[in-house]
Amino acid sequence: MRAQLISSHTDSKRGRVNHHISRFIPLLLFCVMVSMAHAQTPTSQPAKAAAQSDAQKAFEKMKPLAGSWQGTVMAMSVNIEIRVASSGSAILHEATAGGGRPPDHEITMFYVDGDRLLATHYCDAGNRARFEGKVSPDGKTIEFSFLDVAGGTQTGLVKRMAFTMIDANHHGIELTFIMPDGKPVEVRGEFQRTK
Repeated sequence: MRAQLISSHTDSKRGRVNHHISRFIPLLLFCVMVSMAHAQTPTSQPAKAAAQSDAQKAFEKMKPLAGSWQGTVMAMSVNIEIRVASSGSAILHEATAGGGRPPDHEITMFYVDGDRLLATHYCDAGNRARFEGKVSPDGKTIEFSFLDVAGGTQTGLVKRMAFTMIDANHHGIELTFIMPDGKPVEVRGEFQRTK
C-alpha cells in the first residue's frame, strides 16, 4: 500500500511539473526562434560592394543619355536614339539623318569589358571601328580613343569620338572622320532631348 501511495504522490507531482512545463513551452520556443534568427543575422557590417572600376563609372555616366535626341551636324538635322540594352550591359546609340543620307541608322554599341569601356562603331563607311573610352578629369566628357578597325577604310573611317554631358537635356558629340584621301574632318553636334 505504501508503494502505491508513493507512486500516486509521485504521479501527482509529475502532473504538476508537466503542467508547469507545458505553460513555459511556448515561451521557450519563442526564445529559441529569436536566438536562431539572431544567430543567422550577421553581427558585423555587411561587406561593402566591390568598388566600381573607372570603366563601369563611365558606363553608368552614359546610361542617363537613354532617350530621343535631335541636333544639327554640319548644317544637317540628325536624330539620335539611345537605349540601354541587354539587361543593362550595353548601350545602343543610333544616328539617323533621314532621306537615306549618312548617318543612315548608324549604330554604336558601348559596353564594359573587364576594366575597359569599349565602343564598336558600325559606320556607314562599311567598317567597324573599336574605341576605348576614358572620362575627362572634369568628369563631363568621355573621350574614345581608336583601337582598331574591321572592314575596309576606302570610304573613310571614324578615328575618334567624344561625348560631353552638358545637362540632363543636352549633350555634345565630337567625331574625327578620316576622309578617303586621309584628310581628317572634325565633326561636332549638340543634341537636345526630345523624349
